[in-house]
Amino acid sequence: MAINPKKMTSLTRTMGQWRLRTRTLELGSRTLVMGVVNIAPDSFSDGGLFADSEAAVAHALRLLDEGADILDLGAESTRPGSRAGLNASGADSELGPAVSAEEEQARLLPVLEGILAARPKAIVSVDTYKATTAHAALAAGAEIVNDVSGFLWDAEMAAVCAESRCGLVLMHTRGRPEEWRTQPQLAADELLATVRGGLAASLAAAAQARAATESIVLDPGYGFGKRFDENYVLLARQAELLSLGRPLLAGVSRKSFLGRTLAPLFGGQDAPVRARETASLAALVAAILHGASIVRVHAVRPAVEAALIADAVLLARPE
Repeated sequence: MAINPKKMTSLTRTMGQWRLRTRTLELGSRTLVMGVVNIAPDSFSDGGLFADSEAAVAHALRLLDEGADILDLGAESTRPGSRAGLNASGADSELGPAVSAEEEQARLLPVLEGILAARPKAIVSVDTYKATTAHAALAAGAEIVNDVSGFLWDAEMAAVCAESRCGLVLMHTRGRPEEWRTQPQLAADELLATVRGGLAASLAAAAQARAATESIVLDPGYGFGKRFDENYVLLARQAELLSLGRPLLAGVSRKSFLGRTLAPLFGGQDAPVRARETASLAALVAAILHGASIVRVHAVRPAVEAALIADAVLLARPE
């Protein structure tokens, strides 16, 4: 089915232009797919398969060939229990993040440069919460900064991004990874209020730094400080976050809450990461039907196919 942008309405998801560093992307007429390239050797999902820069570049090019609209490069794991986010600006050398900005850039920049050398028109996002890494990546050709902390972990990040006029993904994160396993469960309304309030604070920080509103996409932050069942509450009520006035990105691919739900099929144990692909697609479709304009995924081709079906459902809704 051909996509007819005129049939999309603001009731399904936000329509408009996403302003990046040197170009714009149309959001809302169809779902955009962001392919993940994990360069970190301790990634929860890829387990260091692409820690080598040549392997990472080759993987990124495959994702583009499979239909990825955007590539998202990450060089530090933010898995539960990690030290990600600690003193991102380097204020305390004794308790710094597990991956220094220098190490992060040494991993990330050769991959970014290799991708753009092979595909100069590729749209590359950098998954970092460190301002110095964001600055270096933008200078090397990145179009988007994807900050999982929503400007909370590095006081310089908002200014760096505003000055570069890059695209922004601001995610809601409840606490830091080292705290996630011990946080209390929230009731549904409290959870939504927490996520909405956190995203609103990120928008305020962006406005204070004079970042352009049209450069911002919001991410509810599935798995980032949410207990297992809370993610389903958030997914079911995700469209309520459209009231913040910005498009939504959903990253549900291979998340732990999916593995927990599949446990009855795996002898009571959480399904391993590689066994979560079908569940990831189910969650992806739910996210699109509840307002996501962009989905962040590990397996691109199945996600492109699933997004086409979800988009067709949206088009078939009565106006």
